[in-house]
Amino acid sequence: MTPPNILFLLSDEHSFRYLSYLTHAEGGEPVRTPTLDSLAARGTFFENAYCQMPLCTPSRICMLTGRDQEKCGAWSNNAVLPPEIPTLPGHLAEHGGYETALVGKMHFGGSRQFNGFRLRPYGDFATKNAGHQPDPLEAWEGGPGGMMRRIRLAGVTTIPESFLQEEIVARESVALLREHRHRTPGQPWLLCASFSRPHFPWTAPRRHFERYWPQGVTRPRLGRTADTDLHPMVVEHRRRFDTEHVADEELLRVRAAYMACVDYLDEVLGDFLATLERDGLLENTIVVYTTDHGEMAGENGMFYKNTWHEAAAHVPFIIQTPEHRRGALAPSRLRTPVSLGDLFPTLCGLVGVEPPDGLDGHDLSGAIRSSASECERGPVISQSVPGWRMLREGRFKYVAFRDMDAPEVLIDLETDPGEQRNLAAGPAHATVLAGLRAKAMAGFDFETVAPHAEQHRREMRERFPMRITGRTPNQLLLPDGRLVEGDAALYLPEALVTEHAWEAFDDWPP
Repeated sequence: MTPPNILFLLSDEHSFRYLSYLTHAEGGEPVRTPTLDSLAARGTFFENAYCQMPLCTPSRICMLTGRDQEKCGAWSNNAVLPPEIPTLPGHLAEHGGYETALVGKMHFGGSRQFNGFRLRPYGDFATKNAGHQPDPLEAWEGGPGGMMRRIRLAGVTTIPESFLQEEIVARESVALLREHRHRTPGQPWLLCASFSRPHFPWTAPRRHFERYWPQGVTRPRLGRTADTDLHPMVVEHRRRFDTEHVADEELLRVRAAYMACVDYLDEVLGDFLATLERDGLLENTIVVYTTDHGEMAGENGMFYKNTWHEAAAHVPFIIQTPEHRRGALAPSRLRTPVSLGDLFPTLCGLVGVEPPDGLDGHDLSGAIRSSASECERGPVISQSVPGWRMLREGRFKYVAFRDMDAPEVLIDLETDPGEQRNLAAGPAHATVLAGLRAKAMAGFDFETVAPHAEQHRREMRERFPMRITGRTPNQLLLPDGRLVEGDAALYLPEALVTEHAWEAFDDWPP
């Protein structure tokens, strides 16, 4: 029997809250995600999934290698994935006979732009703007500066929909799979379709934005009311991302735009999956959906990511098997905390390929096949070295910091899902605190890892430097090997008329 194909749907910066599959009591926000809801309702939904580092490139490197940050060189957004470390696509190609392909943004560093994927027709090869399309288009030429620019430009997209990354990724993915079936119909495939939204720029088609603005948007669930509001790292996060002075209307507008981006992505995914279903390309296919990290979206007075808070580190994670779709396997919601590092060994387990040695992730395929609500997993690590290291086990979350002036954090997420009370300072949880601290820091030391991280970053950049510089966010790799600008029509246009085009036509508007 042919092993199942794998369709890996990857988004960017999608907080776990923004799924209409979750009720308000479960922490959900009132977005509309029928496509993802259907996957979750007919698959395994991991209620407590965490990225290994809430930042784009490090999270993706950790996820593709199944290893924690310090074991795969996932130090920063310009990190290079070391060639000696196996990746999920490379391992399945070598040991499972899979054709592997990547379409879209991946934010790989340096000259290593494939990392086990054999085909890559469209994406951010040259890392201009990390593959994200500046929007509105006039932002390409300038505008308000700093991190606040991202907030103040939120709203309706000015890019024609057919040129938006999400549409191109979906179309190129369909074409690639059709061509693969024509060329090698019996070969299993792994395709990662990697989408930019809901990562900023927070713009979406008008129909989605006006669903939330100005009437449908909600305020952040959590204000600046937590015990940790003045924690040194929280204060530094607000300073670094320049969000202390976001006006109330700006706050609501950017939240509306973020919610609109989630809705739009779900719409694209729905059209994409419907096309694959019609073409019979999902009949023997595992479908995975997740993201690289979350988004604070105004919670705790914060935006962006790279923090231990649930909105940044806790992510949506869904796996749907062919057996789920046939009704031969009951859907389930797994409550046990898991990691995106578990994806590598879990997919190996589902397709019958022995995983490589040295993975930190755990094989969850048994829990999926048994429709379990709990499983044996052990503690989950998420971190941002050299700044902080978080451990989630059972109901508790523990966070340690390199800065000795930054107090430890202990949260009971069962009684306090909003992370309002830091239990680390009181004596009532001293035993729990000591136990989690010991587990979190076993074999790990900030002062040892930090200098190693800087040295490794420097060595990898020297070993695999970026040899090309893109002029637009994305590039097309043509069959003859030429790499051309994929977004030239948007950012390098040859305009026939630079303004007031209607003056050139005697009968326009009609």
